[in-house]
Amino acid sequence: MTRAEGMARLAQALTSTSLVVACNGLISRQLFGCSDRPSNFYMLGSMGLASSIGLGLAMAQPDKEVIVLEGDGNLLMNLGVLASIAASGAANLRHVVFDNGAHESTGGQKTISDVAPLERIALAAGYPQAARVDAPEAIPAALQDLREAGGPTMLLVETEIGSRPAPERVAQPPSQLTRRFRKTVLGREP
Repeated sequence: MTRAEGMARLAQALTSTSLVVACNGLISRQLFGCSDRPSNFYMLGSMGLASSIGLGLAMAQPDKEVIVLEGDGNLLMNLGVLASIAASGAANLRHVVFDNGAHESTGGQKTISDVAPLERIALAAGYPQAARVDAPEAIPAALQDLREAGGPTMLLVETEIGSRPAPERVAQPPSQLTRRFRKTVLGREP
């Protein structure tokens, strides 16, 4: 599947109260293009830190579902976070990794996810459950199974490399995006 197909299916499976942290680069751009909403937080500069931010958010907001979206390259830049997420026991955290085997946002350099299956690494780190899907129609059911299992959980979504046409850039400035996200999380102006 393409990342666009996978992202569209995932966006349909989000609840109205899901808080989403999307890593920088093409993942944020793809989410913005298909499902921009105030409860999405787009990383626009700190590669490898979406899962760390998502963990902090899940711990601070234990009654809200937190979904972290990142690519295989992004996660591989901060792989140690899997142990921290697992140790936290954050039952409300869903970790979704779009795996195309490349650092596509920076030029398509190959990653090692073909020999280091990230969902297996998550399980070894202590995630109670992880799943892998390779078809867009499998995403909603897999995400629902992970919700029912508690968390933290991981869903690895296999995708093709390539973004044609390229997804649009996130239109609002970071300060505006941060303000609207904080308002959504807090239920009031920050």
